[in-house]
Amino acid sequence: MKVLISDNLAPIGEKILKEAGLEVDVNTGLPPEELKAIIPDYDGLIIRSATKVREDIIEAATKLKVVGRAGIGLDNVDIPAASENGIVVMNAPDGNATTAAEHAISMMMSLSRNIPQATASMKAGKWDKKSFMGREVTGKTLGIVGIGRIGSIVANRAQGLKMKVIAYDPFMPDELVKKLGIERVDLLELAERADYVSVHTPLTKDTHHLLSTDFFAAMKKRAMFIDCARGGVLDEEALYAALKEGRIAGAALDVFEKEPTTLEDTPLLGLDNFICTPHLGASTAEAQENVAVAIAEQMADYLLKGTVRNAVNVPSVSDEVLAQVGPYITLGEMLGCLHMQISQGGVQEVNLEYSGDLADQDTNPVTVAFLKGLFTPILQDAVNYVNAPIIAEERGIKVIESKTSQRADFTNMLRITVKTSKGENMLAGTVFDIKEPRLVRFNSFRLEAMPAGPMLLVHNRDVPGVIGALASIIGAAGVNISNMVVGQEATARRNVILLNTNQLVNKELLAKVKELEHIDDAMALELPAYTS
Repeated sequence: MKVLISDNLAPIGEKILKEAGLEVDVNTGLPPEELKAIIPDYDGLIIRSATKVREDIIEAATKLKVVGRAGIGLDNVDIPAASENGIVVMNAPDGNATTAAEHAISMMMSLSRNIPQATASMKAGKWDKKSFMGREVTGKTLGIVGIGRIGSIVANRAQGLKMKVIAYDPFMPDELVKKLGIERVDLLELAERADYVSVHTPLTKDTHHLLSTDFFAAMKKRAMFIDCARGGVLDEEALYAALKEGRIAGAALDVFEKEPTTLEDTPLLGLDNFICTPHLGASTAEAQENVAVAIAEQMADYLLKGTVRNAVNVPSVSDEVLAQVGPYITLGEMLGCLHMQISQGGVQEVNLEYSGDLADQDTNPVTVAFLKGLFTPILQDAVNYVNAPIIAEERGIKVIESKTSQRADFTNMLRITVKTSKGENMLAGTVFDIKEPRLVRFNSFRLEAMPAGPMLLVHNRDVPGVIGALASIIGAAGVNISNMVVGQEATARRNVILLNTNQLVNKELLAKVKELEHIDDAMALELPAYTS
């Protein structure tokens, strides 16, 4: 079997593949058309961030069985197209957490002591001590936005520097935050209290431009801002204005909304109180070796033994189990993704109830798929079918499974209740026509909806004219509705409406929907795509 390494990879990765008995070609920097021309010869493809595994590349890959990303992010891989063509996509999510955290600490220290500016001054032939007066971090307050794996390491290192750590993370259970010795606060309180702010949250539809004008306006004038997470979480124009006008003291970025970026792309690069690096968070020799070893071993195990590890689009189950519960694995992931988006507060407990003939099957893969779906909206590519149960355990989430052979409304049903620090929600689903997932209960509402792709969730009062007004305003915005279902709660005269749309409803359109008469609330949802 042949493996192509199309991006720069630590040499140990190639060595592991060859020692396993695989034929390896290293061919980096290929233009898309050249990659498309040679990809039919390969069973495996190892990439980092440079290679774009587009749909046309996947369609041309007649032998390709697996794509491996030496790192976390998979924005450069068309995962739905890979899944449709039976290609496993895997990553190495744990190899660079320490390195990324250390880079954030390095940026904080560099900002505090004006190290880049002083270096440039000396290289220009100056000896200007007075211009680069620094500050200590000891005793200062560090506000962390996102206290997951990397954020937790940053907190630990900051505590070692005798800093007080506060954090904003609406999804982390209180018990775990307390165990880390961190005080949880809301976002604006973090901005008001922190001397330094460090960002460690993935980029999602909910975190895009999470930190913008209001956030910077609330920060202390002497505060400093660091983002080594993902470009786009930060509104760069708002940061530029805050720095330019002296509303905050300084900022350091390792990530940008457009990468590579230049002075033409962002005026931040022209400011003296701004320092930056070209996405170096994972760029240490140790981290690159870690991810090279991980992805090479995973790819060899899959191609030679059929063992799946850290796959983002296929669970590690036998063909026999997949044939029995495969559609419910899809359903479980969809319900998990939906649950997290409608939940408020940190998840404390999930209760999965399997009923009917489904109770006689091996349902563990369905539970794992649900957990993967649950964490995907907040962790993105950092969660997969292997580490999802581990993440649940790390976050102190209690996972309960129960089974009954008694049939409820359908031959088989998966009923899932998620309890959080602020309440609970119940969703139930089944599979129609052997393979089509359906959402059939949404708390007290009964309905039959396809929980897939971009959706709009609307809560409204049960009065005439709401559906017409809703469809009209959505259509006027150029958004197509492929399906609409209504669930009624007759006694309370309340409805829930779920619409499948051809694109994600943006914030502007969502605001207009919420302003419609008789609509109580609305939410844009993004669920896994479904292909029959």
